[in-house]
Amino acid sequence: MNWSDYLDAHQQRFVDELVDFVRIPSVSALAAHIPDVVTAGNWVVDRMRAAGIENVRMMPTEGHPVVYGDWLHAGADKPTILIYGHFDVQPAEPFDLWDTPPFDPQVRDGRVYGRGASDDKGGMLIPILAAEAMLKTSGRLPVNVKFFFEGQEEIGSPHLPPFIKANGALLKADMIFSADGSQWAEDQPNLITGLKGLVAAEVTVTGAKGDQHSGQQGGGIANPIHGLSHIIASMKGLDGKINVAGFYDDVIDLTVEDRAAIARVPFDEAAYIADLGVPDVFGEEGYTTRERLWGRPTFELNGIWGGWQGGGIKTVLPAQAFAKITCRLVANQRPDQIFALLKAHIEAHCPKGLTVKVERLPGSADPFLLPHGHNASAAAAEVLTEVYGRAPYITRTGGSIPVMTMLLQETGIHATVFAFGMNDENLHAPNEFFRLSNFRTGQTAYCKLLERLG
Repeated sequence: MNWSDYLDAHQQRFVDELVDFVRIPSVSALAAHIPDVVTAGNWVVDRMRAAGIENVRMMPTEGHPVVYGDWLHAGADKPTILIYGHFDVQPAEPFDLWDTPPFDPQVRDGRVYGRGASDDKGGMLIPILAAEAMLKTSGRLPVNVKFFFEGQEEIGSPHLPPFIKANGALLKADMIFSADGSQWAEDQPNLITGLKGLVAAEVTVTGAKGDQHSGQQGGGIANPIHGLSHIIASMKGLDGKINVAGFYDDVIDLTVEDRAAIARVPFDEAAYIADLGVPDVFGEEGYTTRERLWGRPTFELNGIWGGWQGGGIKTVLPAQAFAKITCRLVANQRPDQIFALLKAHIEAHCPKGLTVKVERLPGSADPFLLPHGHNASAAAAEVLTEVYGRAPYITRTGGSIPVMTMLLQETGIHATVFAFGMNDENLHAPNEFFRLSNFRTGQTAYCKLLERLG
């Protein structure tokens, strides 16, 4: 029996195992689920050992654990590859918007429904199954393989930098592949070459020592909501440009070749507008919508509050007003530098009579951009072309995978996204699902990738 026949013969078992995996509520953001993240990690340990992977163990960090394993018998003349994924998931609230409970996964219409089915439990299980198929049928892998799975990606991997630094030798590899990511469609692959970084801040504008009567004090003291509105309006213009001094200084702009690659990817702007229910697109002038989504930095308000929020009217002059801000960054912007620029701008634009505090929030990530001619990505593109029968689109994404830049900084290796979810699978939303067709395709693709690299 070859690996392909093995995958076919055991596919129902693999689906059942994925259902069991998704059933574990490994929500890394919530303290109540800390034991569940550990349970999921132990599930991964057991599954890797059953596959024939060696040296498997759960390893602690200052937060949620990681799982490591390897198979290193291909020989010194063969490359060593590191495969990454994560077993933690996003919170599932609001529960009432799910058709079936998020941690009671259901298989229907060729899909597994449940929180984490696509992001990233289905994705990270795929390379384990591929390794099992090869080990059980031929007793070996074509290359040396290390597996590195974490339990804190959905909270920005805050405790991974010291772990990766302390375990650099353990994670050393010639190539890195991420099982967290996506393909374009069931019949169309893509190769993601860029990820955006992230920096987040909360702004607090303070006026009087407490809420004041707007009739008695209005006109005598500054209003924090007015002040916050002034600060926010100063940071981004109606032309979509971010008006923070120095914000664009380190941006690597899109080349003619980059723009051509983006233009080759089909995009129906009218359908995009209709699907989102907006009257029109909006963004930085001089760039197409897709170019802005993939290749330009952003400044967004994620929350704003202050004063009376109840029904009717309460003539209050609030003591404080608040806003949450995130910026998605592109190469070569750095979160520390961008936060410093945001803080300086906000403090400089705080109106008289008010004070402002700018606090950096967790969830930081550096942007990631593959160099042209990257060897692992070229191999991945060849495999995807063979599996799908057509060349992959060359794409970028506005999302972030923090570990990509962490591994780059420690190992000097750019990771290649080799993953088989799809962006329409309700990631981070109610009714998340994973297509079983892609689950099977990914297993074949990983086996072919290991053969190609060997």
